[in-house]
Amino acid sequence: MTVSHKKSQLCPNCRGLISRNESICPYCGLKNPGSWWKNSGLLRLFLDPELFLNGLIGLNVALFVVSLIMIPGGMGMGMSPFGFLSPDNRSLLLLGATGTMPIETLHRWWSLVSASYLHGSLLHLIFNLIALRQLAPLIIQEYGLARMFSIYTLGGIGGFLLSYLAGVPFTIGASAAVCALIGAALYYGKSRGGSYGRQVFQQIGGWAIGIFVFGLLVPGINNWAHGGGMAAGILCGLLMGYQENRREMLSHRLFGVACVVGTILILLWALASAVIYRFF
Repeated sequence: MTVSHKKSQLCPNCRGLISRNESICPYCGLKNPGSWWKNSGLLRLFLDPELFLNGLIGLNVALFVVSLIMIPGGMGMGMSPFGFLSPDNRSLLLLGATGTMPIETLHRWWSLVSASYLHGSLLHLIFNLIALRQLAPLIIQEYGLARMFSIYTLGGIGGFLLSYLAGVPFTIGASAAVCALIGAALYYGKSRGGSYGRQVFQQIGGWAIGIFVFGLLVPGINNWAHGGGMAAGILCGLLMGYQENRREMLSHRLFGVACVVGTILILLWALASAVIYRFF
């Protein structure tokens, strides 16, 4: 099929080169592939994985800085490295920490999302962002960027929901969402099989065991959130599929966009309500 460059586009579903006037994509069967909403700018969020990942890391860092300056008098500066630069718990509560107290007392169910972007100390932030930076490229490679962020978001929600049901009163951190990436990688390695699949499963399995042992040895670790996030990641991998058995489709990107928009709106609400409560 010959397509004029002036009237051509990439199908928003399969990325095949088609005419803008096609009623159905000849490659994947998508109806009205030239419609404006199927080619909106929001779907282009997932065209540059490196930029997206850097933005996700930057968002975590920015909210950590905000949590430190929201109530600066409570900033932890003790000798312990685990407590160095620790935001005040009141600041974390205002910005969207989750648990039985925020949910049952303040009815903040949206905190199941916002809590993944808050951290209790500089070391807490660094550990989680290093894990994210190392795991995310593998999930992006095998699932696609849109599914990676969907797994990350749903894993954080699932982990903190299990944590809430287990009665954890106050909790934060990206580790539940990061554990969802571990779960998705474990599912991929086990499902794919072969030498590469076994290598992925064994390597990521080492991460899972390490997190479990770390949670047992270090007090204050929310193992319920870790386990819930990992289970949610496995379930997401099963339901969404990975590139080799189900390539990334328009539906995956639309759901990923919904996760991005929902997360941004929740974080803006948390920030606005925190500023109003704190300063007005």
